[in-house]
Amino acid sequence: MDRLSVIGTVLALAALLGGSVLKGAGISGLWSPAAFVIVIVGTIAAILVQTPMDTFKRAMKIARWVFQPPSEDRAAMIARIVEWSSTARRQGLLGLEAEVEQQTDPFLRKGLQMVVDGLEPESIRQMLEIEMEGQEHRDTAAAKVFEGMGIYAPTLGIIGAVLGLMAVMKNLSDPSKLGHGIAAAFTATIYGIGVANLALLPMAAKLKGLINHQTQDRELIVEGLIAIAQGENPRNIEARLNGYLH
Repeated sequence: MDRLSVIGTVLALAALLGGSVLKGAGISGLWSPAAFVIVIVGTIAAILVQTPMDTFKRAMKIARWVFQPPSEDRAAMIARIVEWSSTARRQGLLGLEAEVEQQTDPFLRKGLQMVVDGLEPESIRQMLEIEMEGQEHRDTAAAKVFEGMGIYAPTLGIIGAVLGLMAVMKNLSDPSKLGHGIAAAFTATIYGIGVANLALLPMAAKLKGLINHQTQDRELIVEGLIAIAQGENPRNIEARLNGYLH
């Protein structure tokens, strides 16, 4: 669980709700079914038009990374690679065959299988880098789904406010309805700007950072497996890969 994301979410809600209370609007003043339909439903509609189905599904799948990021212990991975390199030097590359099926990460399992099969190091690098770049591209496109929603939401909030003011203008002859109508109109603006800046845009930025971190983890794996395939000394491999710890 990412504590900073949890704390940030709680503080965002506290800031919005607390600010509404302190300003005298009250929590009930933030509720508006019309604003919800215009901003939230409208934002979802806009992003569905923009996004391919596969990308949207991937975005929904990685959304949980904001609170439960994929974790990889780099120190443990380096130790495992060094151990594999020692095994390969003692028993040959086929000595790692038993390790292949034990790997839960498809990327790591595929790379280790290629090493065991005796592929040329340059071929292993090319194939793994193509897969790594493809996955990074797919995940980045998924993260941009939330970025796109963060762009659309404020605009739809303005649309909601304009529609609300249009309704107010129709009731100018009844002053008792003006205050409530204007307040309801600006609620849509709060929905749009609030959802974008307190949720959607921070989510997109967080996911992009996690995707970059995951790519670096895979770069570590590639370098380690290539070193094993080349028969490098385990100590040299460890010294090189320790650079990824910082």
